Amino acid sequence: MREFIVEADGGSRGNPGPAGYGSVVLDAVTGEALVEAAEYIGVATNNVAEYRGLIAGLKAARELDPEASVRVRMDSKLVVEQMSGRWKIKHPGMKPLAAEAALILPPGRVTYEWIPRDQNKHADRLANEAMDAGKRGEQWSAAGSTADLDTRGARSAAATAAPDPSGPPGDAAAGAARARAALAGGRGASADTPSPGALPSASAAPSASAAPSAARASSAPGAPVADDAAGAEGAAEAEGAASEAGTVARSGARTAARNAADLRAARNVASVAPDLGTPATFVLLRHGETPLTPQKRFSGSGGSDPSLSEVGRYQAERVATALAARGTIQDVVSSPLARCRETAAIVAARLGLRVTVEDGLRETDFGAWEGLTFGEVRERYPDDMNAWLASPDAEPTGGGESFEAVARRVAATRDDLVAAHRGRTVLLVTHVTPIKTLVRLALGAPPESLFRMELSAASLSALAYYADGNATLRLLNDTSHLR
Repeated sequence: MREFIVEADGGSRGNPGPAGYGSVVLDAVTGEALVEAAEYIGVATNNVAEYRGLIAGLKAARELDPEASVRVRMDSKLVVEQMSGRWKIKHPGMKPLAAEAALILPPGRVTYEWIPRDQNKHADRLANEAMDAGKRGEQWSAAGSTADLDTRGARSAAATAAPDPSGPPGDAAAGAARARAALAGGRGASADTPSPGALPSASAAPSASAAPSAARASSAPGAPVADDAAGAEGAAEAEGAASEAGTVARSGARTAARNAADLRAARNVASVAPDLGTPATFVLLRHGETPLTPQKRFSGSGGSDPSLSEVGRYQAERVATALAARGTIQDVVSSPLARCRETAAIVAARLGLRVTVEDGLRETDFGAWEGLTFGEVRERYPDDMNAWLASPDAEPTGGGESFEAVARRVAATRDDLVAAHRGRTVLLVTHVTPIKTLVRLALGAPPESLFRMELSAASLSALAYYADGNATLRLLNDTSHLR
């Protein structure tokens, strides 16, 4: 799934007064500016212009790829909080605009992030160009825009000032520590997106074992909904400031400062910085079903090595069709086990690529548990099962692999693959435990998180690995291609 960044802004010279909006769609991986949009909209308020900019940016992203995910970045606290669902919308002029924006793309594929005004210069310049054009009695034209050129220099300067990246790939804890250290030392990099390139016009799973599924737990905490003061930007920001002041009073200035630093670090890590270049992106495909999959039997690297079932081959064909339509896969790497090699061969044939086999992507060796269900193992080897569920160092009965041993193997394989495929998008066809382990390591999650992920047969997940050692989870257990 492609990911875009939409930066949007709007302004009014008079509030209400002559108004215009601007928005730009960026490729989240490369930072390339893909589409600019701007328009003079006559007499309106700042908030109306900001919402109109958001709507134009989302529509432009949808035209580029209706299946993409979008990260919206705006300096309007009001719009970000209302569209995130944290503030209610009382102003009658805002409700239809917010409703229109919410319907452009599915809510689950759009996130909202507030950024300082000086980090939203591209969209701000576009909005001002639109208002200038309106003052002349004209409409804004992409051909005459200089917004991209005006903001490119500032972004290049920010990139030059950033510290040299270092560290092992995919180490979330180390990456976050480096970000906090950089902020503490006054070296925090700008969260601006990378320098854009040429612009078109605005029209332009798993249950590798049954145990993780049987033992998983889940939670879905709700989020409180705040209220905006009266629909105006100034009142909304005043309300947010009052709330923050209350938090500081309760928790202390030092705690608030640490929290703010962590938030800035998270934003810097989540944003694509120009000095990091194009990440190595791993699209993780769990193999299709085998005869053992529907029965939820342990099926690792020490058992019968089953091939795909008829259903599994059908699933692999569906994955191949979906990935061919996206057109982003550049290499295919597979576990040595038959079910993965068969899945990889079906996909690679559709993509016109060859398959490389990597032994480090094999499934866990489940020892004497191979071919058994979770219940059967619990009945025959209760003590070993309890120990295995309680500790990542415990091995399955009969000398299988512990989760800790698998993590070391998978981490070493990850490092080798990242080094070999820098800046490329690679399909890794593998199993439940390796995929869950890669996700766990990228997030810095504890070993027990393995039991809290669902991975279906033939599901897709995705991780991006950057030059500074950080990794981002972009997709988990996507099965839309099978429906």
